[in-house]
Amino acid sequence: MASASLLKSSLVLNKSEWVKGPSFRQPSVSHVRCQPAPFTVKAVSSYAEELIKTAKTVASPGRGILAMDESNATCGKRLASIGLENTEANRQAYRTLLVSAPGLGQYISGAILFEETLYQSTVDGKKMVDVLVEQGIVPGIKVDKGLVPLAGSNDESWCQGLDGLASRTAAYYQQGARFAKWRTVVSIPNGPSALAVKEAAWGLARYAAISQESGLSPIVEPEILLDGEHGIERTFEVALKVWAEVFFYLAENNVLFEGILLKPSMVTPGAECKERATPQQVADYTLKLLKRRIPPAVPGIMFLSGGQSEVEATLNLNAMNQAPNPWHVSFSYARALQNTCLKTWGGRPENVKAAQDTLLTRAKANSTAQLGKYTGEGESAEAKEGMFVKGYVY
Repeated sequence: MASASLLKSSLVLNKSEWVKGPSFRQPSVSHVRCQPAPFTVKAVSSYAEELIKTAKTVASPGRGILAMDESNATCGKRLASIGLENTEANRQAYRTLLVSAPGLGQYISGAILFEETLYQSTVDGKKMVDVLVEQGIVPGIKVDKGLVPLAGSNDESWCQGLDGLASRTAAYYQQGARFAKWRTVVSIPNGPSALAVKEAAWGLARYAAISQESGLSPIVEPEILLDGEHGIERTFEVALKVWAEVFFYLAENNVLFEGILLKPSMVTPGAECKERATPQQVADYTLKLLKRRIPPAVPGIMFLSGGQSEVEATLNLNAMNQAPNPWHVSFSYARALQNTCLKTWGGRPENVKAAQDTLLTRAKANSTAQLGKYTGEGESAEAKEGMFVKGYVY
C-alpha cells in the first residue's frame, strides 16, 4: 500500500499546472511501491475447543437453561412472597430443591448460578456444582455486578463488573463453572440513546473476551426491556441497532463466535402497548431479526422470558421452532420456570416433591417447545399469569 505522503506528492498539482488545463501532467506511478500494512489478529483463547464444546452442549436438542442466578437480595424478595425470611439456610433449601429435581437434566442443559450457589452445598452436604454435573447439567455463573446509572444519558443504565473480572472468572472456572452470564439492558422509553447502546455493546464484548480467556463460554445478554407503550415494530427497530453494535464490538474484541451463546429478548410489543402480538407475530419478527444480525457460527440462541407468563414464553418459543433455524433456538428462563414451583413449595419440606414436579412440568413444556411440538393444552390459570415488573432489577 502506498504511503499517504508519497501519494499526496504525486497527485497534488501546483497552481500553474491546474490553471493551464490542457497540459495536465499525469502523476508518475513507476516509483510507487505497495507494501502491506501490518495486520495481525490475536489468537483465539487456548480454551477454544472447550469453549465450543461447552456452547454446543448447552445448545443441545430439546434442552435449555435454568436461570437461577438471582442475587441474594432478589432471592429474598422471592422468598418473602411465600412468607420466608431471607437467610442463607432458606436460600440453600430452595436452590437444593431446584438442582436436585429428579430427571431435570433431560430438559435442562445448563444452570446459571449466583456466586453464593457456586460455592454452596445442598442441605445434604453435596456441592451444588457436583449435583448439577451428575444430572448432566453444565454449571454457569453470573459475573456482572449489576446496573448503575449511566452518566450523560437519558436516565439510562450501564452494567458494572469488568474490574477484576479476569481473576474472578479464573476462580469460577476452578470451582467448576463452564459458562458465564452478563446482563445489561436497553430501555426503549428512554431512547435508547446512542451512548447507552454503545456502552452496552462494548461492555458485553469486553466481558465475553475476558470470559473466554478463562475458559468460560460467555452468554451475551443485552436485554431490551419490556417497559413501554411502543409497538412491536419499534422493538424490532431498536433490536436491529443493538445487535449490530454488539456483534461489531464482539468482532473488535476477537471473541470466538463458535464459543458463545446469546440471551436476547424476544421481539414483542411494550408491556403497556394496547396492541398485543400473537406467538406467530413474535416468532416472525424475532426470527427476521436473528437472520439479519446473528452469524450462523453462533451455536445457541437462549431466549429470556422478560416478564412474560410461563405459558406465553413457551408458546412464543414453540412458534419460533416450527421450521429449522441456523442456530439452536431455545430458552434461558428464570421466573418462567420457577414461578409456580416456588408457590407450590411455599417453604414447606412436605411440598418439595410437588414443587419439583411443577418445575419438571415447566421444563418439559419448554423442552417440547424447543422441538416445536408444544400445544399449550392442560396449562393452569396460574401459569398463564403475566409476571411483568416495571423497571425490573435483580
